[in-house]
Amino acid sequence: MKITKQLTVEAPIEKAFRVFTANMSTWWPKQHHIGKSPLKTCVVEPKVGGRWFEICEDDSQCDWGKVLAWDPPNRVMLAWQLNGQFAYDPSLITEVEVKFTALSATRTRVDFEHRDLDKIGTKGTVAEMDHGWGQILEAFSATAAA
Repeated sequence: MKITKQLTVEAPIEKAFRVFTANMSTWWPKQHHIGKSPLKTCVVEPKVGGRWFEICEDDSQCDWGKVLAWDPPNRVMLAWQLNGQFAYDPSLITEVEVKFTALSATRTRVDFEHRDLDKIGTKGTVAEMDHGWGQILEAFSATAAA
C-alpha cells in the first residue's frame, strides 16, 4: 500500500526543497507529533543517515525516522519509522520520497510518495494517514509560496 500526492508549489525549486527540509517546523501542523509535550520544532538533518525528529516544548526529543537519500534540490527520501499507533519503532522502515521538479523559475512540481504502508497496518490506518498527509502538504505548499 502507498500514498501518492502531486502538487504544484508557487516557489522556485531551491526554495521548495529548503522549506520542505530545513524549514519543516514553519509549516508542519503542531497537532501532528508523538511526544507527550506539545511540539516545538521538527528537524531533518541534511545528510544521508541524518535524523528526522521532533523537539517538544519540554525539550524532549522523539525520533520519527532518518534520511535515506539527500539530493538537494531534487529529492529527499526519509525513513518513516512510526507504526500504526504513531509510536517510533526502530525496526520499521516505510519510505517517504519527495521529488522536486522545476516547472519554471517560480513554480515547482512536488511528487510525494509514502510507500510500504502494508508494514504499518490496516487500510483504515492508511486512509487516516492519506488524509493527514493531504493536510500536511497543503500547509507546506502555502508556506513555500509565501
